[in-house]
Amino acid sequence: MQYHVNGDLVPGDEATVSVSDRGFQYGDAAFETLRAYGGEPFEWAAHRERLQRTAETLGFGDAVPDDLRERVDETLAANDLDEAYVRLSVTRGVQPGKLTPDEDVEPTVVVIVKGLPRGGRDGESVWDEPADVQTVKTRRIPGEALPADAKTHNYLNGILGRLELRRAATEEFSADECLMRDVDGTVVEGATSNLFFVTENGLRTPSEDLDLLPGVTRSVVMDLAREEEFPVETGHYSVDAVREADEAFLTNSTWEIRPVATVDGIDVGAGPMTKLLTRLFDERVEERHY
Repeated sequence: MQYHVNGDLVPGDEATVSVSDRGFQYGDAAFETLRAYGGEPFEWAAHRERLQRTAETLGFGDAVPDDLRERVDETLAANDLDEAYVRLSVTRGVQPGKLTPDEDVEPTVVVIVKGLPRGGRDGESVWDEPADVQTVKTRRIPGEALPADAKTHNYLNGILGRLELRRAATEEFSADECLMRDVDGTVVEGATSNLFFVTENGLRTPSEDLDLLPGVTRSVVMDLAREEEFPVETGHYSVDAVREADEAFLTNSTWEIRPVATVDGIDVGAGPMTKLLTRLFDERVEERHY
């Protein structure tokens, strides 16, 4: 494999960053994860815009290179990949070991890719089964402490949630994703996913005024639902509302749309809306990338 590091393609076993890089030392970095279909990034503009917003939140908006898309294309081509996971990272770079950053920024910019199955109508899912979801005690960090819509290298919140799942696992059962709540007990999201569920009144998903990261795939799914004139509601929901749903699914760039099998051991499962939205998503990918 070859990765893109600071403007150059580098063999994977030589692709390194400095131990003094602030992304390593403090999590002082922005990143995005996206998928490439047919050799092109899916929803590039939305991912690029969110990366820019995160960098601006961290105070180094000018560090995101103008040729970032070209670096992605070069990395895909160098690895002969049309179907891929793509991760973009922009750190504040190497600076003296002090918490307060220097005003001048020489960023570290890294592009990593990994092969995935084909997407679209003739594609296959990266997941084997619908997800078993389990509520965890770890609460989502309040946006007043760490902006929830900033996608930074600091993913300790989600890691702690996933560690809870590991500790709770048995030989018979191990959950695939945690269901995280805010400090008030309102359902927010998964460790690496956004949540949707279906009731007799339509499609539901936690509101963006909560402490969640609004995903790009989440936005696409909401657009698809509205195009079909499905009722779509964003709001504040309890765990019980999700447990009692007719259907539920998770979204992120890698999973796309992943049905939820159970929530805290209670059967939920896929249904007609989940299946239809999955088909519509696959058709959008097919039309735009193949």
